[in-house]
Amino acid sequence: MSVLFSGPPESVDAKLLNTALLQRRAEQILERIEHAESELSLSLVDDTTIAELNLSYRKMDRPTDVLSFSLLEGEESTFRGNLLGDVVISVETAARQAQEQGVSVDEELARLLIHGVLHLIGHDHMEPEEAERMQAEERRLSQVLAL
Repeated sequence: MSVLFSGPPESVDAKLLNTALLQRRAEQILERIEHAESELSLSLVDDTTIAELNLSYRKMDRPTDVLSFSLLEGEESTFRGNLLGDVVISVETAARQAQEQGVSVDEELARLLIHGVLHLIGHDHMEPEEAERMQAEERRLSQVLAL
């Protein structure tokens, strides 16, 4: 298993987060969802970058906390090799949310990583039943990471 990691951007104080911890957590998540042999691309970006991606791919002109781009579906899925997909997290949004919730930035980044990875493997929260299943899996993985 490997986690291809980029970021955080220069605009973000790197002392706010522990990237080595986040990488270990990503590896633990992959193992627990039975994708230990998969590769994950994880990008930590700023609000400007994630807003551009959100506009391009979701037609929403605003920053968001996490975006997922799965390679398990679509035309290119047969060419993906072991790559599961990309998770992009806005560190600026994560920091604001962490402060609002009274948790550390590292804990909020882990929560967003879990959410993003679950989207990669097909979880969704558009319908109540889907949301319940996804939330249950988020709770399970949060316990694994001791969040």
